[in-house]
Amino acid sequence: MKTQNFGYKKLYINGELVDAVSGEKADVICPATGESIAQVALAGKADAEKALAAAQKGFKFWSKLSLAERTAWMTKLRTAIIAKEADLRSAMVHEMGKTYAGSAEDIEAITNALEWYPAAMKNRREEQIPDYENTHTHKIVEQPAGVAVAYLAWNFPLLNVGFKIGPALAAGCSLIIKPSEMSPLSSYMIGEILHEINFPAGVVNILAGPSAEVATTMTTSTIPAVLTMIGSTATGKRIIADSTTSIKKLGMELGGNAPFIVFEDADFDTALNLAIGLKFGNSGQICVAANRIFVHKNIYDKFLAAYIDRASKLKLGFSTDANEAVDMGPVVTRKDRDRMFDLVQDAVSKGAKLEYGGKIPAGFPENGNWIEPTVVSGITTDSRLFRDETFGPVAGIMSFESDDEVLALANDTEYGLASYIFTNNHKRIQRFTEDLEFGEIQINGVKYAIYLPHGGIKNSGIGHDCSHLALEDYLVKKRVSTAL
Repeated sequence: MKTQNFGYKKLYINGELVDAVSGEKADVICPATGESIAQVALAGKADAEKALAAAQKGFKFWSKLSLAERTAWMTKLRTAIIAKEADLRSAMVHEMGKTYAGSAEDIEAITNALEWYPAAMKNRREEQIPDYENTHTHKIVEQPAGVAVAYLAWNFPLLNVGFKIGPALAAGCSLIIKPSEMSPLSSYMIGEILHEINFPAGVVNILAGPSAEVATTMTTSTIPAVLTMIGSTATGKRIIADSTTSIKKLGMELGGNAPFIVFEDADFDTALNLAIGLKFGNSGQICVAANRIFVHKNIYDKFLAAYIDRASKLKLGFSTDANEAVDMGPVVTRKDRDRMFDLVQDAVSKGAKLEYGGKIPAGFPENGNWIEPTVVSGITTDSRLFRDETFGPVAGIMSFESDDEVLALANDTEYGLASYIFTNNHKRIQRFTEDLEFGEIQINGVKYAIYLPHGGIKNSGIGHDCSHLALEDYLVKKRVSTAL
């Protein structure tokens, strides 16, 4: 496996590409080979403070531009990203091991966001409130909230950037993006693109660094009006606690533990195909992955056999060749790979059966983070495969007998992001729509798009990414009453 070296990438602060104040750099490691494929400037507290000051100035400029002017800049950025698509996709394949085909989703997401949100902002209207005594007129107007800080997960580097940069810029906010230190490369390359097109200084700033220095500095600052993130529930709780130096708007897409429920009257092939795709796509490193697969006892044996067969035929690999079909890459770190082994061992020790995988595949670089697609049947509710967000290519499957049983099992989690059910019984669909405790309920299929709300309940988050609802995080409302 040959890797590409992307050289040294700088922070993007106040419209300039700069070294970290400390001069510190960090290697970006390819999870497929364990090799360094780039170096990035590693931000510290001083850099975070510089970014906050720059964003504060950037907001004063950007918030006063007309929507048409903001749209023109966003369109210019979108065009420049499309021109660099091949380089950006290669960077994502190298920095987090996703397939080349999978990298297309990130490009689609960020370019769609830059196009869709200006139009969505244009469609917003002032709300009129009737006056029952006919003494006043009343309306609600919206304005940009202020400086926004976005903390991003590593699994979809540019999709995550798109989900934040689109609504923030369209709403009139300035933005500081902190990508994960595990996959900062493509985000830093967005900084290079912003610099190349002379994007207004301070409106977007991009820096990665240790959370204890960078994130804590920004979260505890009184400058940000908005804190938004995509990441774990534990991180979300920490940010909420640290944010209380001032009242800030919070938007958080956190962990998930999605139930994938297949009833005996489901379209078998559709459910099987999606159960494979939603578990092993992006090596299972997806917040809406099919985390717990529940199959009715009458079709359980048939489904399990077919699932094992499909999993065993998935092709592992690492390539930036669009003509080379690869189904799954490595997981992001050695620690995460070892965690997969621990999850399997824990499940088996509690009565489950390892049906397939659970090993390091032969013929792959020893320094890479490779693991076979893995299937574990008969998982129990006290196992970590049932309780934890797996975030890796290990499928946990169990049977159920009744609607009451599987509904209770599905809801038996602290998380409430995505859920999936497959049945043609309309009464059952109505009941599960009402009683499933998840922010997303997908029935007999799966669809995600920039115009569809994406958000969780319970410990899975606050607010929404995607759709017009995402704009709410970046806008404040004022009531204006005028005496007649």
